[in-house]
Amino acid sequence: MTEFAIGIDGGGSSCRAAIADRMGKIIGRGKAGAANILSDQETSLVNIIQSAREACRDAGLDPQVVASVSAVVGVAGANVGDYGKRVQAALPFARAQVVTDALIALQGALGDGDGVVGAFGTGSVYGVRRDGKTREIGGWGLIVGDQASGARLGRDLLEAALLSHDGVRPASVLTKKIMAEFGNDPEQVVEFAHVSKPKDFARYAPVIFEHAEQGDTVAVAIVRTAALSIGESLDALLWPECRTICLLGGLAPAYRNWLDPKYAGMLSEPKGDNLQGAVSFAVQLAQGKGAAA
Repeated sequence: MTEFAIGIDGGGSSCRAAIADRMGKIIGRGKAGAANILSDQETSLVNIIQSAREACRDAGLDPQVVASVSAVVGVAGANVGDYGKRVQAALPFARAQVVTDALIALQGALGDGDGVVGAFGTGSVYGVRRDGKTREIGGWGLIVGDQASGARLGRDLLEAALLSHDGVRPASVLTKKIMAEFGNDPEQVVEFAHVSKPKDFARYAPVIFEHAEQGDTVAVAIVRTAALSIGESLDALLWPECRTICLLGGLAPAYRNWLDPKYAGMLSEPKGDNLQGAVSFAVQLAQGKGAAA
């Protein structure tokens, strides 16, 4: 095997990398900007490579060592068309594999065990492993998917703010706050929406949860709708004997109190996160075993 392996978690807001030795011990970490291969493949490639080089620097290694490592990159959109293959072909690593963010989430959270995983950050995605077989759902991007993601929450908030401005629905403290941010000019909201990327919408997620906890009617409705969509996806993957659900990502803790109580007994702390899953696969690839497809 090669001496080092790099795992990369390409998220919609930032890209994280970790370099490990041949025993799988992480010796350096790096971070760069967003890696959304569906909306900006060129910038994603730059940030994927930059995060890997930063991890090398953190480990006290020459950044050029990336040319001799095995690497696994987990990103949303790797399962759409040939996006993943195009990114993989452009990577500078000695051996590389691009997989979905759901797959590294499964590996990070469950190790080699069975269960269901939901990951919620800028985007959202779900995965299941049952008797060694994996399946992924969701992760289709902001426009037609990514329910309960930070980006969808932000988009839904801007929609609610415009509806309240037009008098279609009642306003709330939160919608008034958002409209004030845009000078109470709906055209500014629309212009922002048209030029923004998922991470720009996702920055509203914390304020939505904050106001939902305070009882803001609009915020509560947005979060409840998102929580219901999480339940629908979990139900699509669960089986009667399943006892493990792991929620990952920056928004996972915020959703726990909003989910249907029926899931409470199955919620388990993940063994690790997406990045650790990517590192695990990268070590396997370096050993010549190959990461999961």
